[in-house]
Amino acid sequence: MLSEHNPRVVSAVKLHRGAARKRSGLFLAEGANSVAAALDTGRIEELFYSERAAGREHELVASAAAQGVRTSLVSERTAAQLGETVTPPGLVAVCRSVDVPLGEILSGRPRMLAVPVEMSDPGNAGTLIRVADAVGAQGVVLAGDSVDPHNGKCVRSSAGSLFHVPIARDRDTAAVLAALRAAGITVLATTARGEVDLDDADEILRGTGGSTGIAWLFGNEAHGLDPAVAAAADHRIRIPIHGRAESLNLAAAAAICLYAATKQQRS
Repeated sequence: MLSEHNPRVVSAVKLHRGAARKRSGLFLAEGANSVAAALDTGRIEELFYSERAAGREHELVASAAAQGVRTSLVSERTAAQLGETVTPPGLVAVCRSVDVPLGEILSGRPRMLAVPVEMSDPGNAGTLIRVADAVGAQGVVLAGDSVDPHNGKCVRSSAGSLFHVPIARDRDTAAVLAALRAAGITVLATTARGEVDLDDADEILRGTGGSTGIAWLFGNEAHGLDPAVAAAADHRIRIPIHGRAESLNLAAAAAICLYAATKQQRS
């Protein structure tokens, strides 16, 4: 049984910090959902588990061992240090980073992409990745100074979807927009002042007029999309609000837009 002083455990605990993740190309996935998804995609370097976790998730631990993954029993104290939640599940995997170059996503001629711009909240980022996975989007592109998708809260909020959807990162938003256009993708910006109502955007959402697909731009949680970025989009879409709510949470708005587009593309 490994203690918190074991060198491998010490290295894993350091992955709670962004600098260590960037330097090593590794991150932590905590809990059964995330670990199972990571195992399915072959990204686990090592799986740490406590005795209590082994009792609950025996098949998952056994499956990892059968696939040749290094599995290491740790003390409950060590499991708590490896985890980030109030009640640690005692199951934490060291995984290889998931992000890929933007060009790799675009080469697959995606029908729909989610492009959060300057997204700062890891919980929202994880939820958006989960929604993108649910609707069958072909990728998520984190543009500008956005949150690290390997952040622990983002990983947990994605509930395993982080391992299912291709994810790219590029700090240059203008370069992202240029790459999308070069790939023949129609760029849609979500904004409260959009000239097109989502209810009237069916033709746009189908990607007609020679477009190979659509990419949704979603703005920062606090400030929305930069006006210059919204202006650079092909269309600006507003979500109609029929009640008294002033606005929608970013993740909720993204879910509405992505599902609306999926409905049109599948019709």
